[in-house]
Amino acid sequence: MDPKLWISKTLARGLVRPHRRQKIFCVGLNKTGTLSLAGVLEQFGIVVAPQRPAELLINEYARRDFTKLIRFCRFFQAFQDVPFSCPFTYQALDQAFPGSKFVLTVRESAEQWGQSLTGFHSKLFAGGNVPRVEDLAAAEYCYRGFILDFYRAVFGAAEEPLYEPETLCRLYEFHNTSVVEYFRHRPGELLVLDVSRAGAMADLCRFLGRPVVDKRFPWLNRTEDIVAPLKQAHIGGSTSTICPRQG
Repeated sequence: MDPKLWISKTLARGLVRPHRRQKIFCVGLNKTGTLSLAGVLEQFGIVVAPQRPAELLINEYARRDFTKLIRFCRFFQAFQDVPFSCPFTYQALDQAFPGSKFVLTVRESAEQWGQSLTGFHSKLFAGGNVPRVEDLAAAEYCYRGFILDFYRAVFGAAEEPLYEPETLCRLYEFHNTSVVEYFRHRPGELLVLDVSRAGAMADLCRFLGRPVVDKRFPWLNRTEDIVAPLKQAHIGGSTSTICPRQG
């Protein structure tokens, strides 16, 4: 569903209203702990946007058209996953919402991240094998073929073989370096966060100006927890796909 239509319907039902507090954007790539971060923000009482309406803007993202995404962001306080996790989105969000907080979640290394993303997509979309183009085209996530659209938008042309380690590492390093460089003269607006590291929770609390909590981050959306194949369930009279999130 178009996010504009989704918001119009939920506004009419009184479920959302414009949110004027400082925005918090998680701009780390998928599989860097973005969902774990979202869970902690929700524990803090921060209103985290639903993921699906923004994910459906992947083709607008590919054209670098952020009009609908910016409109969507007005109704929530915190955001994560696609397209917030994609390169270049953070620049548009920073211009649209000056004074926001940005959290760049990272892994221990580019290689570790690439292995995590590949393993996750392999189990989720290709029965444990490294996905091929036909696997991504047939994958039922958001809509049939969404994952292929995502791969093309983020990694470029989807040509065999997919998920090459060198390609993944280059994207990881490019994105993280670009974000850090962009905020180089505004250190108070960016937190680089490895959620697996001791002290990460305390760092997040200080960054957001909250009382410091010294405990470990929860580990959500682990690859080993995936149950495949995907299952279909009927929710509210419509058919929805039950599957893990990308983050």
